[in-house]
Amino acid sequence: MTVPLGIDRSELSHTLQQVGADAWLVFDFHGINPVASRVLGIHGMATRRLFVLLPREGEFTAVAHKIELQPLAQFPGRVVSYARWEELNEALTPLVSGRTIAMEISAKDAVPYLDRVPYGVVELITSLGGTVVSSAPLVTRFAARWSAAEGDDHRFAAEAIAGVARRAIKEALASINEGVTEAGMQAEVIRAMEEAGLQLDTLPIVAFGPNSANPHYEPVAGRDATLKSGDVVLLDLWGGRTKTSVFADQTWMGYAGPEPPERVVRVWQTVREARDQAISLVQEAAAEGRPVTGADLDRAARGVIEAAGFGQAFVHRTGHSIDKELHGSGPHLDSYETLDTRELMPGVGFSVEPGIYLEGEFGVRSEVNVHWALSGPVVTPQEPQRGLITG
Repeated sequence: MTVPLGIDRSELSHTLQQVGADAWLVFDFHGINPVASRVLGIHGMATRRLFVLLPREGEFTAVAHKIELQPLAQFPGRVVSYARWEELNEALTPLVSGRTIAMEISAKDAVPYLDRVPYGVVELITSLGGTVVSSAPLVTRFAARWSAAEGDDHRFAAEAIAGVARRAIKEALASINEGVTEAGMQAEVIRAMEEAGLQLDTLPIVAFGPNSANPHYEPVAGRDATLKSGDVVLLDLWGGRTKTSVFADQTWMGYAGPEPPERVVRVWQTVREARDQAISLVQEAAAEGRPVTGADLDRAARGVIEAAGFGQAFVHRTGHSIDKELHGSGPHLDSYETLDTRELMPGVGFSVEPGIYLEGEFGVRSEVNVHWALSGPVVTPQEPQRGLITG
């Protein structure tokens, strides 16, 4: 493995200075901190406590159990081994005592996707003389940004998914008299995704009519709905070239009929406008060189929906970070479920997926992804949904 993965020392030093920390202490145990695998390039689970110190100045230091030293054979720094808990404490003390240490914590669990280090570990570092602060900017800069290859993988997945989604909805609407069920359509979507060269980690969401008002609805064969005229159709699907590549994540909408009623059209147009408003904000901020946070984008999208009178029906954040995990560790588009004030920056990726959910009637969500590339924030797929798919 490569440890640490893609860490530029000058960039690390600059970011630590911004954080007000002397070093970044990356911790993992049984894979509870995905930032560790992303930054350190660890393959396989650390079954014992692992600490890796990345200081502003000086050598990198890994503290690992004696039975798990093999993955650190190529570590570009010093490796200190331990077996007894006393030896672990002795190894950590000179690394953290009297120093300000950045770790994956979030005060009061404000951002759960950042709050990865157990309270007891923070307590341990504090007891050994360290002062622990949040590593938030470090996570964004070194864990959430995509490589060029990851960007290529994502774009491939994004276009493939968009093609599958359009065809699946059109085929379902054309087969309405054949008893199309949610679970049946889900199975067809999975087959089509696999044929398109995509891999999944969990199953796509297919929801008809009132079920589309449940944002995380899961169809179950035998208890699922059958498509009927007048139904709104929601298809949420995600996948990647491999299970370890950067996934694409999209939601597409259809209507079972030639002409959606005014209420459905109004909800769709509001959601689409909210989506586009968030995208415009990040693109304008990038062009002007001014900072923008995930919370800013959430407020922009939420403001459109609230102005249209549907604020109470938008019950989740506008979007989530995407890195090697579909719901990644970087900034989320959220001022609602959490207050994520982390700045978005070149290299990161995220979803934009506002929604309106009218219980007992229907729900509408429109989801695209954005990657902040060298040229600026780029939307995937290249042709986002503009109008409801009808039939």
